[in-house]
Amino acid sequence: MAMSQTETELLERIEIGPEDAAAGARASVIWLHGLGADGHDFEPIPPMLGLPKVRFVLPHAQVRPVTINGGYVMRAWYDILKLDFTGVRESEDDIRRSQAQIEALIQAERARGIPSEKIALVGFSQGGAMALHVGLRHPERLAGVAVLSAYLLMGESVASDRSEANAQTSMLFCHGRNDPVVPVWLGKAAHDQVAALDPARPIAWHDYAMEHAVCPEELGVIARWLHGVLG
Repeated sequence: MAMSQTETELLERIEIGPEDAAAGARASVIWLHGLGADGHDFEPIPPMLGLPKVRFVLPHAQVRPVTINGGYVMRAWYDILKLDFTGVRESEDDIRRSQAQIEALIQAERARGIPSEKIALVGFSQGGAMALHVGLRHPERLAGVAVLSAYLLMGESVASDRSEANAQTSMLFCHGRNDPVVPVWLGKAAHDQVAALDPARPIAWHDYAMEHAVCPEELGVIARWLHGVLG
């Protein structure tokens, strides 16, 4: 079921699964796509995960010019200013704007009868970076955060910005060892920084012989993790 931004004042999105708690939904997964894609990118995945009472929300990021792509306008959670991973690389204004939009989706799920501790965030690449960014800062306990082929945004402020409510929220990091877009060391550095920040957090790292992608073995790990964190 596709939703438009005009009708809802939320990001345009695809929804798969029960409409709300009254219709049998007991949990929600908000799954964030990567740069230049949209919610359709992961639309085939939810039916494969064996979670019939879980609603999947697959939003489309807004369109914006992306500097590293010559200013070409595409769906992106934030502008990327340069290719290398040094200094200020991403637009913090865009990150904070997208953070507010994702928070609004979480609140929409809460309004439909899903407790915050039954809402998981999953994201790939840019979407994974945003899932991690929001999951570390969200003021209510979430079920879990899965970070796929992604990295930590605004790492210098995470210690002061993070929410104690999610200090022990489960996190899953998955990455391709041959990733030419987001190097595997960058994903592992994000995992290590988050683990050091909150040592009591359940956190897992998995890497695979793949590039910037999602593989079947990884989907199996994600399915088992979602079953565990959603109960």
